Amino acid sequence: MTRPFRFGVVAPLRTDVPTWRDRVRRIADCGYSTLLVPDFPQTQPAPGPMLATAAALTDLRVGTWVYASPLRPAWLTAWEAHSLSLLTDGRFEMGIGTGRPGIEDELRDKGQPAVPPPNQRLAQVRETVRALRDLDGPDRHTPVAMAVYGPKARALAAEVADTVTFVLGDQPRGAVERLVGEFRTIGDAELALAVPVVGDTVAPHMAPPDTDPAAWRAADALTVLPDDPAAAVEEIQRRREEIGFSYFVFGADFAERFAPVVAELTGR
Repeated sequence: MTRPFRFGVVAPLRTDVPTWRDRVRRIADCGYSTLLVPDFPQTQPAPGPMLATAAALTDLRVGTWVYASPLRPAWLTAWEAHSLSLLTDGRFEMGIGTGRPGIEDELRDKGQPAVPPPNQRLAQVRETVRALRDLDGPDRHTPVAMAVYGPKARALAAEVADTVTFVLGDQPRGAVERLVGEFRTIGDAELALAVPVVGDTVAPHMAPPDTDPAAWRAADALTVLPDDPAAAVEEIQRRREEIGFSYFVFGADFAERFAPVVAELTGR
């Protein structure tokens, strides 16, 4: 099945609040489907209030990109996710994963003495989704997007996720094709591709600050797109046709430049 394109924007709050609100409105005007925020405690407001604000300002879908499972108890993440789903009339999508690289140091800095190992963090993801389904009940289904890489995470995503995004860096196209092909043998979720690099620019909170765009391009990494909109359209179409990615996520700094891309590929 060929899924329709949709496009999301990761929009952390890096300015004053009125400027961020204006950016959210412009993203909606550009035709994107989803406004996403990262889970970076104490560097910006919490995801819940930010997403509730964005949903009140626009008709965008909203979501976390992504909750880090070890930062809060599973029941608390599920409660917030269900609350957002309810208050946005079903426009919330819970993105969740086991935590970005360096999460262990962040947990220690925040006073968590016992850092859970990866398998325990994955169990927290499962428990969060289970608790969310209990809160949703039979009449609501809050979509879940999982950020995955390893085989155990991919297996869990095939079981519980509506959308799957693979944690990629400079992995070449061929390696990603094999990764997706293996996943397709166990699951049929929507495939999302986070693209943190456009041209020579790296989106904040979507890739490490020391990312080398030239090296990623040389590796033929799918985490890079050309900054020319026409070339980007062609490459995005290729990635859906050849690999199956249909949901593309960009940084907010690229949102207005790529508005023609979104318009052409969504027919708006």
